[in-house]
Amino acid sequence: MSKPTIAFHGGPVGGMLLSVLERALPDFQIVEAGTPDAIAHAEILATLGDTREALSAALSENIRWVHVIGAGVDAFPLDILDDQIMTCSRGSSAPAIAEFALAAMLAFEKQIPERWLDKPPEQWNLAQLGGLEGKSIGILGLGAIGSAIAQRALAFDMNIHALRRSGSQTLLDGVSMAPDVESLLAVSDHVVIAAAATPATYHLINDETLRSIKPGAHLVNVARGSLVDQAALLRALDDGRIARASLDVCDPEPLPAGDPLYTHEKVRLTPHISWSSPTTMQRTIGMFLENVERYRDGDELIGVVDVAEGY
Repeated sequence: MSKPTIAFHGGPVGGMLLSVLERALPDFQIVEAGTPDAIAHAEILATLGDTREALSAALSENIRWVHVIGAGVDAFPLDILDDQIMTCSRGSSAPAIAEFALAAMLAFEKQIPERWLDKPPEQWNLAQLGGLEGKSIGILGLGAIGSAIAQRALAFDMNIHALRRSGSQTLLDGVSMAPDVESLLAVSDHVVIAAAATPATYHLINDETLRSIKPGAHLVNVARGSLVDQAALLRALDDGRIARASLDVCDPEPLPAGDPLYTHEKVRLTPHISWSSPTTMQRTIGMFLENVERYRDGDELIGVVDVAEGY
């Protein structure tokens, strides 16, 4: 009996991952998407993403299930899907990203690295540092990442407010739900953006919503750059409404040379690395491997994408 076939489309960086999948799935034949074997036999397409043209070619007519080996699908052209089910490794990077967001908030409050020394200071044992205890955090998006941030913020005795698309209910004790973006911004010392990138969240942070932000707030974006109108953000930084913006994402990526975000004194910019940890890739691949077993057994898949909503 021949092995069931998985079509794999890794794009320009898929070689290493292909060998990982081959070792992890010895009972499956893994072939390059778009080849005769894939077109004739594969029901499953695993992909890291690529151009519309490449993904359209990879999506042969026998494919019934598409899995994006990543936490989001905003770079996948969802309109090329027909009736295939789509999943992604949603939540696999949540612990790492939550730690990164807390690190950014602590760096702001504790003035790191500004307080590091490279010469004798004028005074020892004297500073006016902030803290997270008693401060308010507003979390835009309460999915896996937002929930992981909230859980860690609770340990710092923060006041936690959140906004989620699916309504006002929360399963997390100690988290209060805001009715809208403006209400959330108005009460938050730290605003953490953790929502999915969809047409509905495009430029969610803009000139209008930023009119409501609490003066001196710290904005952290660990979601996608498209959620923030960067020109509006710069205006809010320049007039003092926002004290700092810690941005792990921007729009576009990579950000072109000469963009003011690189040199603005109130911006801390990192190159989309908040997902990185010793276990993130293992968790990301592990979700696909679990879904392969579920698919083979006819069980419900995890990480199912609502194609109409875009995440």
